[in-house]
Amino acid sequence: MIVSSQSCPEGSTFEVDVCIVGAGPAGLALALEFDGTGSSVCVLESGGLVPDTRAQSLATDAAEPIGDPLYPRASGTRFVGFGGTATGWGIDLGNGQQGARYVPLDPIDFERRDWVPHSGWPITRDELDPYYARAHAVADAGPFDYDPVRWQTDDARQIDFPSGRARTQLFRFGPRQAFTEAARRTLECSRNVTVMTDATALALGTDRAAATVTTVRVGSLAGHRFAIRPRIVVLAVGGLETPRLLLLSELAHAPGPGNRHDLVGRFLMDHQGISSGFLLPSDRRLIDALGLYDTRWIDGAMVTAKVVLTEQTLRRERLLNLCAALFPRTLGERLDILRMLLPDGPRFRSPAVASAVTIKRALRQRRLPEHLWAHLRRVACGLDDLLYHRSRQAYGRRRTRSIHFDRGGWSRSGEPPGRFSCIEVVHMVEQSPDPSNRVTLGDEQDSFGRRKLQIHWRLNDRDLESIRRAQTVLAQEFEAAGLGPLRLRLDQGVPQVFSGSLHHPMGTARMHEDPAQGVVDAQCRVHGTANLFVAGSAVFPTGGYANPTLTVLALSLRLADHLKVRIRQGDRSVVRVPGD
Repeated sequence: MIVSSQSCPEGSTFEVDVCIVGAGPAGLALALEFDGTGSSVCVLESGGLVPDTRAQSLATDAAEPIGDPLYPRASGTRFVGFGGTATGWGIDLGNGQQGARYVPLDPIDFERRDWVPHSGWPITRDELDPYYARAHAVADAGPFDYDPVRWQTDDARQIDFPSGRARTQLFRFGPRQAFTEAARRTLECSRNVTVMTDATALALGTDRAAATVTTVRVGSLAGHRFAIRPRIVVLAVGGLETPRLLLLSELAHAPGPGNRHDLVGRFLMDHQGISSGFLLPSDRRLIDALGLYDTRWIDGAMVTAKVVLTEQTLRRERLLNLCAALFPRTLGERLDILRMLLPDGPRFRSPAVASAVTIKRALRQRRLPEHLWAHLRRVACGLDDLLYHRSRQAYGRRRTRSIHFDRGGWSRSGEPPGRFSCIEVVHMVEQSPDPSNRVTLGDEQDSFGRRKLQIHWRLNDRDLESIRRAQTVLAQEFEAAGLGPLRLRLDQGVPQVFSGSLHHPMGTARMHEDPAQGVVDAQCRVHGTANLFVAGSAVFPTGGYANPTLTVLALSLRLADHLKVRIRQGDRSVVRVPGD
């Protein structure tokens, strides 16, 4: 059932077998697995069933990021309400539906790589494959089939890379309605799972050693407080709110859950958007044959393909993982493209743009930034960069039909062949796990009196050098495949980052069997706390290039199986929850 927290009397306490904090894809996948079992389950959701301005304002309770100005405010990555991040998915699936892109992590992403410090999962891709298949069903994404040969058609075939250093990777799609509507219908009728809306987990209460969570303290926007007394707690509130809740639960005399080694909040990773450059084929008809790399429906499923490097190439070149999306550009965009290709033309990641963002963020906080005169000097010397940056933003808003990550369809548009003049290459890249990238608590407080998030983030030299080497390999492979030279967009040899975050925060409660190197173990249980678990991207030791949601769902299903066994092996409590 779904109830409002206003049905909970002030100061009351409710006992449940499992308390799931968060009704996003991770929390809902868990809740659906428990529906119809003998376990009593409570799901706490800060927002409501429909978008609500007041509830969404909770997502703005975060300080400005510290470090690289390309990283966005946390408010742009969090969605409050039933469905969580699914409510913000915006890929156009047609027929009035919007959704998400799915792809599993590569096997190498799970391995310990000696060229990637702090890499290595305590589980393998083979162990997760059965759960990936089940996750496809939860996400209404069709069969778990990522073989590009299966999805080829006569007018949409793979690129032939003769040397074998690159390959084609398929991506699949699923509707957000699987979580925002279908999951809601199921849980509204559930007899043992209760979703509480307007219910924000404020902190975890534990015993003196933080060995057991005894209560989850809950507050509502209506102003009253109550508590959940759970047998098991699962935090499913994403890569930013999970470490925040753990840090907010610190004890007066000792570190809070999972933080004995000061690891909670560290190793923040994301995926970056890289503007790589443009392929200039000698024959435009070659572009028309790349329909597999468009977003299209094939045999009742929406798919798209991207170019990736093979595992052998990643090992030999000692590279981080990445993918390359191909976006054909028309003659109507030619002047804009030429402007970007000028050797001395403005860059996305210019010092002027970065300094302007730094000044703007400081003024929002009613303070002056450090090294103000240096920032002003960069802005004054780079006015052309600023003007160009703003013109690109305006251009993107005007050309709503332009092809990008969330909008495809160019191969089935009905327009005449040969209309495209070049191909823009855009990367989504893996960021290496770095303990200095982290989430902490700032001094400001939110509307509940909780300390706000503070994000410390930057790309390190290892990340940028890996991207640069990968671009060189891909340029050679594209030319060998007959797609022409790749004109790279670089700033004094540095790759051009147009987005520091693709809204995929990961790694802040990382998985590792050694408590000195991770926050949770291989079963996603918080080290040192017997009944506390984490579901979601926070547990990722590394993130590959893959959109994280499919792996999040697979890990949630795996965790559900583990918790069911754990509950069966003990004496279940017989309890009632509000609405019974």
